[in-house]
Amino acid sequence: MFGRKRNKAIQVTKLSSLVADNLEIVGDVVFSGGLRVDGKIEGNVLGKEGERSLLVVSNRGSITGRVRVHDAVVNGRIDGDLEVEHFLELQAGARISGNIIYRQLQMDCGAVVDGQLEKAEETTADKKVVDISVAASHPARATEQ
Repeated sequence: MFGRKRNKAIQVTKLSSLVADNLEIVGDVVFSGGLRVDGKIEGNVLGKEGERSLLVVSNRGSITGRVRVHDAVVNGRIDGDLEVEHFLELQAGARISGNIIYRQLQMDCGAVVDGQLEKAEETTADKKVVDISVAASHPARATEQ
């Protein structure tokens, strides 16, 4: 009725891999698609380069190491730097000890970050730029770059 359609920021809809709560991994994890962590990982967690990876860390999950992914939803613990290329959601149970680089951030009340938050610069592919000098002098010839 009053409807605005809400665009979901995270585009990966299924989690293809699971680190269960009875599992502990020591070593780096490289994945594509989606990864849900209910257990413990001691090592770096990296989404494959150029893919829209999604990491979900549940309230039972923990990662000790560097994390680099496209999208992330965190409700557990990460001890290490976190780099999220697109959208980061820190839920109320999130505990991050490390610096965070993000493009879009949603942080719920109760989430704790012990480190610096840094907003990543958008690349020219992520934003549309209109040349104002061309638009002002020739409105019909304004082009997007």
